[in-house]
Amino acid sequence: MGKVDDMRAWNEWREYHRALKRDKAVDKLSPVERMRRLEKLEKDPVSWMLFFFAEYTRHPFTSFQKKAIRRITSNPEWYEVLSWSRELAKSTIVFMCIMYLVLTKRKRNVLLVSNSHENATRLLDPYKKSFEQNSLLKAYYGDLREAGNWTADEFSLTSGAAFRALGAMESPRGTRKDAFRPDTILPDDFDTDADCRNPDIVKKKWQWFEEALIPTRSVSGDLLVVFCGNVIARYCCVTRAGAKADHWDIVNIRDAEGRSTWPEKNTEERIRRIEQTISTKAFQQEYMNNPLSEGEVIKEVIWGKCPPMQRLQFAVAYADPSPSNARNKASSFKADFLLGYCDGTFYVYTGFLDHVTNDEFVDWFYNLRDYASERVQVYYFIENNSLQDPFYEQVFLPMFAARARERGFIGITPDCRCKPPKFERIEGNLEPLIRQGRLVLNIDERENPHMKRLEEQFLLLNRQMKSPADGPDCIEGGVWIINQKISTLNEGSYTIGQRVRASKRF
Repeated sequence: MGKVDDMRAWNEWREYHRALKRDKAVDKLSPVERMRRLEKLEKDPVSWMLFFFAEYTRHPFTSFQKKAIRRITSNPEWYEVLSWSRELAKSTIVFMCIMYLVLTKRKRNVLLVSNSHENATRLLDPYKKSFEQNSLLKAYYGDLREAGNWTADEFSLTSGAAFRALGAMESPRGTRKDAFRPDTILPDDFDTDADCRNPDIVKKKWQWFEEALIPTRSVSGDLLVVFCGNVIARYCCVTRAGAKADHWDIVNIRDAEGRSTWPEKNTEERIRRIEQTISTKAFQQEYMNNPLSEGEVIKEVIWGKCPPMQRLQFAVAYADPSPSNARNKASSFKADFLLGYCDGTFYVYTGFLDHVTNDEFVDWFYNLRDYASERVQVYYFIENNSLQDPFYEQVFLPMFAARARERGFIGITPDCRCKPPKFERIEGNLEPLIRQGRLVLNIDERENPHMKRLEEQFLLLNRQMKSPADGPDCIEGGVWIINQKISTLNEGSYTIGQRVRASKRF
């Protein structure tokens, strides 16, 4: 018992010490001066939050956060869904908005709802701790704790406001506070990965939300609903809420141009570090509101031993460029892979798939040349459709010419065919080969991060094409060239696509 009491005493002292440090920030204004300052602060919710919750606002608010604050605090009857990426402070912003609305007496009966009672209680804790420990709030609003109604999952204020934590599917009966029905409902982390794998569970939870929880409101009174959650599945409660909401705010860790949406907090270097340490599937789901499912089209990728290159009649190095000249993760991947064909099977020996500069992309051709090391004749091709042609002629041709003076000449032929849509090409031309075990990735290169990315892109291929597919697209191009080359050898004629104006060959 002594150790338990010592630990409790230590924790109480630590909380007291933290409170003392916060007490130092309490101003020395007179009651009249505080009243004037408070009146001014309450006219601007952003300034109010910066003043009372400085520990939560170490980084400046961004424009999308300020807009959300204005919407939530200025619309008494409002339904908003915040699908902000992790690390964009959606729960924190909502917390400060609700504290503002409760303390300015615009809202007074708050339900915080989550996937379980335990999680809802955890999410309610910052509200409770603020009334207990925030010295500035106490100095300006007084100690609002109501004796006898102060537990971790439910508490009341002397102002008449009440807070309650509620887990999904729990009975919402008894949520009235005096004469006031719930006027604020805050679902947060309502979906779970496990639930979203079962549509029946999602349906039941949504029915509970709409048929049991929302009707606890007053018909004649205003209700604020702020639903916090990322799009972790195509069918989930967040997507159903978004379809109903007055406003669905979707903000990813990066914007459409690939820049951090909150650069003051999340630098590109930190974002890239996270992206490098988790799978594309995980990153897209948690940070880009883009749920992907593995194996929708291609169930598995075959890894196997490639025949010695000396056995090949020829090999093809096929490259798929992107016009971006940056390592920007929002840009398309550049790709360059070395393929061969032997005894009815296509082999991917090695290659590159990444966001790189044009200069690095040109180097890939020479790296593949060195890998082949004159063991087989290699034909080098680069995708060059009508949209890419000006970029190829104006940018890549001069770069290849300059590199030839340093590392020798490589004969590169543009692939000018008019291609069908990307998904249909990959599904139609490659899925049967993979299913039959006739498209094999070199098992000796399995730890190569570029080959790993290729496998990942194959497995994440989907009809909506939300996942990157530049690697499979490159492989399809190489397979197509090999098939054309085989036909040439058999028939004595060979054409690569058709174009009104021929592209230059380097």
